This record gives sequence, structure tokens and C-alpha cells, in this order.
Amino acid sequence: MKPDESRSVWEGRLLGLTVERWGENEREIVEHPGAVAIVAVDEDGFVWLVRQLREATRGRLLELPAGTAEPGEEPLETAQRELQEECGLTGGEWSRLAAFWTTPGFCRERMVLFAAEGVVAGEASPADDEELEVVRWPVAEIASRLGEIEDAKTLAGLVLYLRTRPE
Repeated sequence: MKPDESRSVWEGRLLGLTVERWGENEREIVEHPGAVAIVAVDEDGFVWLVRQLREATRGRLLELPAGTAEPGEEPLETAQRELQEECGLTGGEWSRLAAFWTTPGFCRERMVLFAAEGVVAGEASPADDEELEVVRWPVAEIASRLGEIEDAKTLAGLVLYLRTRPE
């Protein structure tokens, strides 16, 4: 499907804004390069999460490690880079859990969700503007702690991980 008309009205460092006309209706669409999120489980059976300031929420959210794709980067490359940068985690067995639109009512951000099991801890190297607190939960506690999560990608990722992992 294609709109009747489309025009770019703003370009930022990360996002853009497009106005599209579909018949009589105009829609403002946020353009996004795509992102990834990772359910990372270490060799000791702990899932790794990060707590970070999310200015739009006016607070700190507990989330899966995640990040935005660089130009020309494949989703798995993005996921492995982001996991190392945010948590210092490398290695492990990787699998793709899902891909989904984060907020399809107004945004073209498509997120790919991965599981990485058996990852090994090393030295993190977060971006200068990232203040991250690493939080580890035993995998056995994930289901009982979902109520602590307010971030949609993290809820989706943890539930999908629980549904797909072998017992």
C-alpha cells in the first residue's frame, strides 16, 4: 500500500517526520532506522536488564538491552554490538525470537528481538550519553516479576523468551 502523497517535513539526527495523505486523511509518521532488543541470559542462568533514564517518561525504566541500527548494519550485528556496549556481554547462542512494529499508529520503527543464551561478561562501553545500571534476575523469577516492567519491548521479549525456551 502507498499513500496518495508523501513529504518529508523534518530530519533529525536519529528520526525524521513525514506527512502522508491517504485519501482525505493526513498522517504524521515518525521515520526510524529500526532497532533491536536482546534477552541475554548468562551461563549462571541470569537474564540481564538495564535501568536507564528515558526522558520521555520522566523516569528510569528497567529494559532489555536494546539499540538503534547503524546505516547498513544487519539486525544481528546491531544486537551483538549493543549488548557488548551496554552490558559487556559477548558470545553465546543467538536466536531470533520475533520482529514487530513498536508503535504502528505513528512510527515506522521495526524492532527485531533476539535471545542470546550463555553469554559471557566482559567490559561494557556505553555511549557518552548513556547512564546504565545493570540488573540481573534469575530466569526462574522472570514470570513473577513481569509486573515490575513498564517497557513494551521488554515485556514482549521476556514473555516470548519464556514461551520458546526449552523446559
